[in-house]
Parts: sequence; structure tokens; C-alpha cells
Amino acid sequence: MGDYLDVLSKSIIFNGIDKNEINVLLKCLLAVEKKLKKGEYIFHQGDFIKSIFIVVEGKVHITKEDYWGNHSIISEASVGEIFGEVYACVGNLPAQVNAMAIKDCFIIEMNISKILKHCSASCGFHQKLIENLLNVVAEKNLILNNKLDCVSQRSIRDKIMRYLSQQSVRVRKNEFEIPFNRQQMADFLAVDRSAMSKELCKLRDEGVIEFNKNHFKLL
Repeated sequence: MGDYLDVLSKSIIFNGIDKNEINVLLKCLLAVEKKLKKGEYIFHQGDFIKSIFIVVEGKVHITKEDYWGNHSIISEASVGEIFGEVYACVGNLPAQVNAMAIKDCFIIEMNISKILKHCSASCGFHQKLIENLLNVVAEKNLILNNKLDCVSQRSIRDKIMRYLSQQSVRVRKNEFEIPFNRQQMADFLAVDRSAMSKELCKLRDEGVIEFNKNHFKLL
């Protein structure tokens, strides 16, 4: 795990905990390393989740499928970010989402019961970990609220503009890159890909935006 301490030390879940303490904490929590190939699932809808997961290499998409197989992207977890925390904390409800590696991944799994129950050493940085977990849950709630704000817009054009506006505000610039390709962006906004692409082209022709692949500029 030492090779990834730099990544872990920058993760919000380990905020305020130094590298040596992280190393001790991972051993205390009996953390497990996992390597996954692109396309592999970490968990599926219906699974009972007992752990939280940290991405130390690669990227994970949190997705959902309905009875008829319609697919949508709920969120993503990049390097240093965690996922699975909500269902792990709830414990007695099956997951309503899938977690899939969209790149070759290296993740660390930590059992939630080990996190929420203080170890016999009662280390101070264990308490800090619990506080950080609460901050992560609150932050994820804000992210989901932003997604709801996007998908609740009436038209595809409005959904696109709301999403791009949010990305601009996030980086405090009018030029930025989004984490999705076109199909993933359409899945995230819950719209048809071809219809979304037409709206993007209209916005470009109207001088509202410029884009090249996943790089956008608001004009």
C-alpha cells in the first residue's frame, strides 16, 4: 500500500491524517487491495454493501439500470475518491446502483463496521476518519442535488446548459473538460445521444459554446 500513500493522503476521506497514520489505519481496518479490469463490476444492483471503496488508480462509474435495461450514469469516482459509502452505512438495504470499472482499476476496500467502531487503541486519527466520512456523504448529497437540477430541466438544451454551467462554476473558469464522452454525457443527463449531439451543434453554431471532444468553452 505504501506506493499509493501519496494518492490516499490527498483523498478527502484521509484529510488531516498523515501518511504514517494512514498506513497504521489501513492495517487496523484490515483494508483489502483489489485490481479490476475495464468493464468489471465491483458490485451490482441488489447486492448488500458492507464496505466503502477508494479508487487509487483508474475510474469507476456508478450506474443504474431499470427493468427494461435502460442505462444511466449516476456519478463517477476518480482517483482519490470513494464510493459505496451510502449503502455501506445504511447496511440493511440492497444497492440500487452498480459500480463498474471503466478503466483498469486499483481500489482499496474497507469494511464499514471497522470504520464506525473504534479500535482497541482508540487512535485519534480513527475519529478523524469518521468525521471525514460524514463530510464525504454530505458532499455526495450536494453532487446528486446538482444532477437532479440538471435532469429536471424541461428540454435537452436546458439540461446541457445547466450541466455545463455547473462545470464552469466548479472550476471557476469558462473553459474546462468534462469527465464524460458523448454517450456517457447523454446517460448522465438521461437524454438520447443523437438528440443531445444535435443540440450541442446548435449551441456551437449559435456562438454559445465551443467544444472539441470533452473540452468545452462557454462564450
